[in-house]
Amino acid sequence: MQQKKICFIGAGNMSRAIIGGLVKSGYNSALITATNPSAAKLEALAADYGINTSHDNLESASNADVILLSVKPQLMQGVCEALANVIDGKLLITIAAGIPESRYHDYFGKQVKLIRTMPNTPMQLGLGMTGLYAPAGISEDDKVFAEHLMRACGDVVWVADESGIDKVIALAGSSPAYFFLFIEAMIEAGVQMGLPEADARTLAQQAAVGAAAMVKQNPDLTPAELRANVTSKGGTTAEAIATFEAGGLRSLVKDAMGNCIKRAEQMAKSF
Repeated sequence: MQQKKICFIGAGNMSRAIIGGLVKSGYNSALITATNPSAAKLEALAADYGINTSHDNLESASNADVILLSVKPQLMQGVCEALANVIDGKLLITIAAGIPESRYHDYFGKQVKLIRTMPNTPMQLGLGMTGLYAPAGISEDDKVFAEHLMRACGDVVWVADESGIDKVIALAGSSPAYFFLFIEAMIEAGVQMGLPEADARTLAQQAAVGAAAMVKQNPDLTPAELRANVTSKGGTTAEAIATFEAGGLRSLVKDAMGNCIKRAEQMAKSF
């Protein structure tokens, strides 16, 4: 991966995950700076990864080749406006949901080089999934750099148009919470059946880890085929699956993801 000076504006969990992945993959920590109002977050990053830290967004961004915008959407406009005079020629990468690429040009008051990304929280374990979108005019070198940046903590998928980012939110950005909810429901059911909560959690979480690994490690088999392989006709699994189907699980998942996309579209009009 090409080594460039990177400034992370914002030092929350996502920035921490990306920084950790970069440093572990051999990226020069001396080329990484993170800014944040919280001294505690910055001190922890410096101690864990040996990067530079600062409370000064303007100075740090001025000295960077790449600026990663990792602040809450409601704070993004103010952050961008304050950096408008120092971003010319620099690559900007944003991980904020709900803010379209065109809005950043308004925030900065000029055309900028910007790539939108949508990662998810498993990045913290190096198991993330990130969707990326680059508008026309972004160089191949910049796209390659952004991809390598996000691959430091997981896998990536490029979308051809910006609306694809909202679909990434529904399929990957928000979806860890779907699985958490399902595991939560399984644990609750196990406890109601009389299992100790710790045992119910161990059973449910390991089943989830194993099932996901089987999907990933068997690319020639569809999830439907994998399901069929463990569903004996008239058996216990078949009875459980029939109950899910009768309850409209597929329609419920489709509706949930559709509402996730609608909310992302609504957020795009708010900023």
